[in-house]
Amino acid sequence: MEKVVLTAGRRAVGTKSVNTQLRLKGSVPGIFYSRQDTPVPIFVAENAINPLVFTSDTHIIALQIEGEEAKECIIKDIQFDPVTDKVVHFDLLGIIKGEKIEIEVPVTYKGSADGVRMGGILQEFLHKVTVECFPADLPDHIEIDVTDLKFGHSIHVRDLKYDNFTIKHPGETVLVSVTHARGEVTETTAAGEEITEPEVISKGKDKEAEE
Repeated sequence: MEKVVLTAGRRAVGTKSVNTQLRLKGSVPGIFYSRQDTPVPIFVAENAINPLVFTSDTHIIALQIEGEEAKECIIKDIQFDPVTDKVVHFDLLGIIKGEKIEIEVPVTYKGSADGVRMGGILQEFLHKVTVECFPADLPDHIEIDVTDLKFGHSIHVRDLKYDNFTIKHPGETVLVSVTHARGEVTETTAAGEEITEPEVISKGKDKEAEE
Protein backbone atom coordinates (compact mmCIF):
# COMPACT_ATOMS: atom_id res chain seq x y z
CA MET A 1 0.00 0.00 0.00
CA GLU A 2 1.28 3.45 -0.92
CA LYS A 3 2.01 5.77 1.98
CA VAL A 4 0.58 9.28 2.01
CA VAL A 5 2.62 12.11 3.53
CA LEU A 6 0.71 14.42 5.88
CA THR A 7 2.52 17.55 7.10
CA ALA A 8 1.55 18.82 10.56
CA GLY A 9 2.53 21.42 13.10
CA ARG A 10 2.52 21.15 16.87
CA ARG A 11 -0.20 23.05 18.69
CA ALA A 12 -0.49 24.21 22.26
CA VAL A 13 -3.19 22.56 24.35
CA GLY A 14 -5.59 25.36 25.14
CA THR A 15 -9.24 26.24 25.32
CA LYS A 16 -11.86 25.44 22.72
CA SER A 17 -11.55 29.01 21.46
CA VAL A 18 -7.93 28.31 20.47
CA ASN A 19 -9.03 25.38 18.33
CA THR A 20 -11.84 27.49 16.89
CA GLN A 21 -9.26 30.05 15.76
CA LEU A 22 -7.28 27.28 14.07
CA ARG A 23 -10.36 26.18 12.17
CA LEU A 24 -11.14 29.73 11.09
CA LYS A 25 -7.65 29.89 9.55
CA GLY A 26 -8.25 26.74 7.50
CA SER A 27 -6.55 24.27 9.85
CA VAL A 28 -7.90 21.24 11.72
CA PRO A 29 -6.73 20.31 15.24
CA GLY A 30 -5.88 16.71 15.97
CA ILE A 31 -3.75 14.43 18.09
CA PHE A 32 -1.15 11.76 17.40
CA TYR A 33 -0.73 8.97 19.93
CA SER A 34 0.62 5.45 20.23
CA ARG A 35 1.54 2.97 22.92
CA GLN A 36 5.19 4.04 22.64
CA ASP A 37 4.74 7.82 22.35
CA THR A 38 3.43 10.65 24.48
CA PRO A 39 0.32 12.13 22.81
CA VAL A 40 1.23 15.04 20.54
CA PRO A 41 -1.39 17.74 19.87
CA ILE A 42 -1.07 18.75 16.22
CA PHE A 43 -2.83 20.66 13.47
CA VAL A 44 -2.95 20.17 9.70
CA ALA A 45 -4.35 22.09 6.76
CA GLU A 46 -7.99 21.30 6.07
CA ASN A 47 -7.26 20.64 2.41
CA ALA A 48 -4.58 18.11 3.45
CA ILE A 49 -6.73 15.98 5.78
CA ASN A 50 -9.90 16.01 3.64
CA PRO A 51 -8.58 13.70 0.87
CA LEU A 52 -7.66 11.13 3.55
CA VAL A 53 -11.14 11.25 5.10
CA PHE A 54 -13.48 11.63 2.12
CA THR A 55 -12.21 8.66 0.13
CA SER A 56 -13.18 5.10 -0.73
CA ASP A 57 -9.72 3.78 0.19
CA THR A 58 -7.73 3.28 3.38
CA HIS A 59 -4.24 4.77 3.74
CA ILE A 60 -1.07 4.39 5.76
CA ILE A 61 0.01 7.91 6.69
CA ALA A 62 3.58 9.17 7.03
CA LEU A 63 3.03 11.99 9.52
CA GLN A 64 5.66 14.69 9.13
CA ILE A 65 5.64 16.97 12.16
CA GLU A 66 7.81 20.01 11.51
CA GLY A 67 11.43 19.34 12.45
CA GLU A 68 10.83 15.71 13.47
CA GLU A 69 11.25 12.26 11.95
CA ALA A 70 8.19 10.98 10.07
CA LYS A 71 5.85 8.69 12.02
CA GLU A 72 3.74 5.97 10.39
CA CYS A 73 0.12 6.05 11.52
CA ILE A 74 -3.51 5.52 10.57
CA ILE A 75 -6.63 7.60 11.06
CA LYS A 76 -8.33 6.17 14.13
CA ASP A 77 -11.18 8.61 14.69
CA ILE A 78 -12.75 11.66 13.06
CA GLN A 79 -15.13 14.29 14.44
CA PHE A 80 -17.43 16.13 12.03
CA ASP A 81 -19.40 19.34 12.39
CA PRO A 82 -23.06 18.24 12.78
CA VAL A 83 -24.28 20.96 10.41
CA THR A 84 -21.59 21.33 7.73
CA ASP A 85 -19.97 17.83 7.92
CA LYS A 86 -16.55 19.50 7.91
CA VAL A 87 -13.75 17.71 9.77
CA VAL A 88 -13.27 19.46 13.14
CA HIS A 89 -10.93 17.02 14.92
CA PHE A 90 -9.01 13.82 14.18
CA ASP A 91 -7.02 11.11 15.95
CA LEU A 92 -3.94 9.48 14.41
CA LEU A 93 -2.76 6.16 15.88
CA GLY A 94 0.94 5.39 15.56
CA ILE A 95 1.93 2.06 14.01
CA ILE A 96 4.36 -0.11 15.98
CA LYS A 97 6.59 -2.33 13.86
CA GLY A 98 5.68 -6.01 14.13
CA GLU A 99 2.27 -5.38 15.70
CA LYS A 100 -1.15 -5.77 14.11
CA ILE A 101 -3.57 -2.87 13.83
CA GLU A 102 -7.36 -2.60 13.84
CA ILE A 103 -8.84 -0.17 11.33
CA GLU A 104 -12.04 0.46 9.40
CA VAL A 105 -11.83 -0.45 5.72
CA PRO A 106 -14.39 0.63 3.09
CA VAL A 107 -16.58 -2.05 1.48
CA THR A 108 -17.69 -1.76 -2.15
CA TYR A 109 -20.22 -3.92 -3.96
CA LYS A 110 -20.00 -4.83 -7.64
CA GLY A 111 -22.23 -6.66 -10.11
CA SER A 112 -25.98 -6.92 -10.68
CA ALA A 113 -27.56 -9.41 -8.29
CA ASP A 114 -29.73 -12.25 -9.68
CA GLY A 115 -32.35 -11.40 -7.06
CA VAL A 116 -32.67 -7.83 -8.32
CA ARG A 117 -33.46 -9.12 -11.80
CA MET A 118 -36.24 -11.17 -10.14
CA GLY A 119 -37.80 -8.00 -8.69
CA GLY A 120 -35.94 -7.71 -5.41
CA ILE A 121 -34.11 -4.73 -3.94
CA LEU A 122 -30.41 -4.81 -3.03
CA GLN A 123 -29.89 -3.58 0.54
CA GLU A 124 -26.34 -2.71 1.60
CA PHE A 125 -26.08 -2.84 5.40
CA LEU A 126 -22.36 -2.09 5.83
CA HIS A 127 -20.08 0.20 3.86
CA LYS A 128 -17.15 -0.17 6.28
CA VAL A 129 -15.84 -3.07 8.34
CA THR A 130 -13.16 -3.25 11.02
CA VAL A 131 -10.23 -5.49 10.12
CA GLU A 132 -7.15 -6.68 12.00
CA CYS A 133 -3.88 -7.14 10.15
CA PHE A 134 -0.25 -6.18 9.87
CA PRO A 135 0.20 -2.76 8.23
CA ALA A 136 1.77 -4.29 5.12
CA ASP A 137 -1.36 -6.42 4.58
CA LEU A 138 -3.87 -3.59 4.95
CA PRO A 139 -6.28 -3.61 1.98
CA ASP A 140 -7.25 -0.35 0.28
CA HIS A 141 -10.85 -1.58 0.35
CA ILE A 142 -12.86 -4.81 0.29
CA GLU A 143 -14.79 -5.58 -2.89
CA ILE A 144 -17.77 -7.95 -2.77
CA ASP A 145 -19.31 -9.44 -5.92
CA VAL A 146 -23.12 -9.69 -5.55
CA THR A 147 -23.79 -11.12 -9.03
CA ASP A 148 -24.91 -14.55 -7.73
CA LEU A 149 -26.94 -13.18 -4.80
CA LYS A 150 -30.51 -14.50 -5.16
CA PHE A 151 -33.80 -13.13 -3.90
CA GLY A 152 -34.13 -13.58 -0.13
CA HIS A 153 -30.44 -14.39 0.34
CA SER A 154 -27.67 -12.52 2.15
CA ILE A 155 -23.90 -12.30 2.28
CA HIS A 156 -22.57 -12.55 5.84
CA VAL A 157 -19.17 -11.80 7.32
CA ARG A 158 -18.62 -15.55 7.67
CA ASP A 159 -18.88 -15.90 3.88
CA LEU A 160 -15.76 -13.78 3.33
CA LYS A 161 -12.40 -15.55 3.54
CA TYR A 162 -9.09 -13.66 3.42
CA ASP A 163 -5.58 -14.88 4.15
CA ASN A 164 -3.90 -11.64 5.25
CA PHE A 165 -6.51 -9.97 7.47
CA THR A 166 -9.41 -10.80 9.77
CA ILE A 167 -12.79 -9.07 9.83
CA LYS A 168 -13.64 -8.35 13.45
CA HIS A 169 -17.44 -8.31 13.17
CA PRO A 170 -19.43 -11.42 14.25
CA GLY A 171 -19.73 -14.03 11.50
CA GLU A 172 -23.54 -13.74 11.37
CA THR A 173 -23.41 -10.01 10.60
CA VAL A 174 -25.17 -9.30 7.30
CA LEU A 175 -23.31 -7.16 4.77
CA VAL A 176 -25.80 -7.14 1.89
CA SER A 177 -29.16 -8.78 1.07
CA VAL A 178 -31.76 -8.93 -1.66
CA THR A 179 -35.11 -8.18 -0.02
CA HIS A 180 -38.69 -7.13 -0.82
CA ALA A 181 -38.50 -3.37 -0.53
CA ARG A 182 -36.00 -0.65 0.24
CA GLY A 183 -35.99 0.28 3.92
CA GLU A 184 -37.87 -2.86 4.93
CA VAL A 185 -35.80 -4.85 7.42
CA THR A 186 -37.18 -8.22 8.50
CA GLU A 187 -35.95 -10.58 11.16
CA THR A 188 -35.38 -13.35 8.61
CA THR A 189 -34.91 -13.50 4.88
CA ALA A 190 -37.05 -15.57 2.51
CA ALA A 191 -34.53 -18.36 2.85
CA GLY A 192 -34.89 -18.36 6.62
CA GLU A 193 -31.58 -16.63 7.27
CA GLU A 194 -31.47 -14.47 10.35
CA ILE A 195 -30.34 -10.88 9.82
CA THR A 196 -28.15 -9.52 12.59
CA GLU A 197 -27.71 -5.76 12.99
CA PRO A 198 -24.06 -4.71 12.54
CA GLU A 199 -22.15 -4.41 15.80
CA VAL A 200 -21.27 -0.86 16.76
CA ILE A 201 -17.56 -0.65 17.56
CA SER A 202 -16.52 2.46 19.46
CA LYS A 203 -13.20 4.09 18.62
CA GLY A 204 -11.04 6.99 19.48
CA LYS A 205 -10.70 8.86 22.73
CA ASP A 206 -12.57 11.43 24.72
CA LYS A 207 -12.25 14.68 22.77
CA GLU A 208 -13.08 16.78 25.85
CA ALA A 209 -9.83 15.59 27.43
CA GLU A 210 -7.77 16.45 24.36
CA GLU A 211 -8.84 20.03 23.80
